Amino acid sequence: MLSFSSYRIFEMLVLCIVLMTSLPIHESAHALVADRLGDHTARNLGRITLNPLKHLDPIGSLMLLFFHFGWAKPVPVYSRNFRCGVKKGMILVALAGPLSNLLLALALMILLKLLILIVPGFLMGSGFSLYMILHIMISTNVGLAVFNLLPVPPLDGSRVLTAVLPYKIYYQIMAYEQYIMLALMFLLWRGWLTWPLNVLSGWLFNFLDLITGFLGRMW
Repeated sequence: MLSFSSYRIFEMLVLCIVLMTSLPIHESAHALVADRLGDHTARNLGRITLNPLKHLDPIGSLMLLFFHFGWAKPVPVYSRNFRCGVKKGMILVALAGPLSNLLLALALMILLKLLILIVPGFLMGSGFSLYMILHIMISTNVGLAVFNLLPVPPLDGSRVLTAVLPYKIYYQIMAYEQYIMLALMFLLWRGWLTWPLNVLSGWLFNFLDLITGFLGRMW
C-alpha cells in the first residue's frame, strides 16, 4: 500500500503522461476540425500535431499537475473562414477538444476492463500499478472535458458563448479575459470549484462505466 506522499509522487508522474498525451490530442482535435471546416490557420502554424511542445501552456500545465484541471495554448481560429458559418463552426471546433478527451477516456476504460477480464491476477502486483495509471488517466481526461466546457476564457466553453450571446456582449466579456483567468485560478487554488467539478466528472465517469458495462463495472 502506497503512503500518501508516495501516491502523490506516483500521481504526479501519471499526470505528466496526461500532459504529454491528452492535452496534445485535445488541441489537435480543435485544429483538425477547424481545418476540415475551411480554416487552415492552425495547420499553417503546425498545430495539427501530437508534439506536446507545440501545445503546452506553462500555467495550464501547472494547474493540471496540482489541481487536476488545466489547459493548453488555445488553437488560433479565424471563424470567417468556416464554410458552415461562424457560429456553427465555433461550436464544432470548441466541442472537439472536450470530446476528444471523452473518447480517450472511453478507450482507456475499455482497455482497462479488457485487461481485468483476460489477464489472470491483473489487479495484483505490477498489474495493480497499471490499473492505477489507467484509472488516473481516465478520471483526469473526464475532468479535463468537464473543466474545459466551463463558459469562461480561456476555456472551450467560452467559445461556445459566441453562439448564444450577441457579438457585442461576447467581446465585452473577452476584454476581461486575463482577469477572468486569474479569478479562475484563484477559485481552483481555494478549492471552491473542486467539489462541483468533481461531482460533474463523477457523473460522467459513471456514464462511461455504464455504457461499457458489458465488460463489467468499475465499482
